[in-house]
Amino acid sequence: MTGAVRHFLDHNAGAPLLPAARARMIEVLDLAGNPSSVHAEGRAARAVVEQARAEIAALCGTRPDRVLFTSGGSESNAWMLHQARGHQAAVGPLAVSAVEHDSVLAAAPHAPRIPVDDQGVVHPHAVAAVLDRLPDGGAGALVAVMAVNNETGVIQPVAEIAALVHARGGRVACDAVQAAGRLDLGTLCGAVDFLSLSAHKIGGPKGVGVLVAGPEIEPAALIPGGQEYRRRGGTENLAGIAGFGAAAAVLCATDRAAEALRLAALRDRIQAALADAAPDVLFPGRDAAFGRVANTLSVVLPGIAAETQVMRMDLAGIAVSAGSACSSGKVAASPVLAAMGLGDLAGQAIRVSLGAGSTVDDAEAFIAAWCRMAARRSRAAAE
Repeated sequence: MTGAVRHFLDHNAGAPLLPAARARMIEVLDLAGNPSSVHAEGRAARAVVEQARAEIAALCGTRPDRVLFTSGGSESNAWMLHQARGHQAAVGPLAVSAVEHDSVLAAAPHAPRIPVDDQGVVHPHAVAAVLDRLPDGGAGALVAVMAVNNETGVIQPVAEIAALVHARGGRVACDAVQAAGRLDLGTLCGAVDFLSLSAHKIGGPKGVGVLVAGPEIEPAALIPGGQEYRRRGGTENLAGIAGFGAAAAVLCATDRAAEALRLAALRDRIQAALADAAPDVLFPGRDAAFGRVANTLSVVLPGIAAETQVMRMDLAGIAVSAGSACSSGKVAASPVLAAMGLGDLAGQAIRVSLGAGSTVDDAEAFIAAWCRMAARRSRAAAE
């Protein structure tokens, strides 16, 4: 398909690298110093790390010393859950929502799941019910609830949940990977105890993330060592960190409200066209109590497997996905949609996710290809 026009509608899996991030990374690639070294070259490398830390802290509305670099969102999520495993800074039992990212669900296979309603919302009363069943009423528990679901775009009432958990002496771990640029991270950071972010979701490079710790929190190390204020071992990924900082600075300067309106108009245009073409199409999370972020649309076309839909879109020059991108290239029934009660339909959903570069042409190309697929399904059913 050399030379063919492609339409990238999979920003939740990874956004294209921003020019500012690429330029910053190129600038630092030739720096020879180790950020932990005390000589001039080491200090130059350290300055790059601390500039990026300050830029990400500004995005999160927190102090730079609260921002700890990792290899990505999955490591940051694992580090958050590590706080519930009997270490000196740890809290008590662990509970996680049923619609968390794979990196959370896989890292906590035996933790009780907090159920969601049919729109994918984790309600505070559901959190309370699960905590009530834990020893001592869940006193001191660590509760993991993501800010924005990566498949449906559903926004969770994190502040309300955090207030409930804190009243029981517990802590809240929040996967905010899909919230960056879409919700106010300062408000989130002010509500929770641990928060994870990933660079490549906001136009930074792949392979770098952060754990943001609350102002009075000293997280127990997942990887012992002297780096990151002695909280995470391993030589820093200097170019990746620099690119992350540059992407965060771009995001800070972006009019978030205006961009949300633009993306919502594209999403709603797609949603309306698909509903006209196939009356039985479903949009999981559309009626969520606290809304969806503007860029994400989950689409269920009954009767066609998700893998088939993704392949047909790809052949039409359109990149979409089915569920999380962290499953080694596999396309399987979505556990998120299964938790929402969709049954077999959970294996017939694709995700459309828009971003800064998304255009009306992208939306129209997807609509045309999807409508052809839906018409083909109808013809096959009639034969």
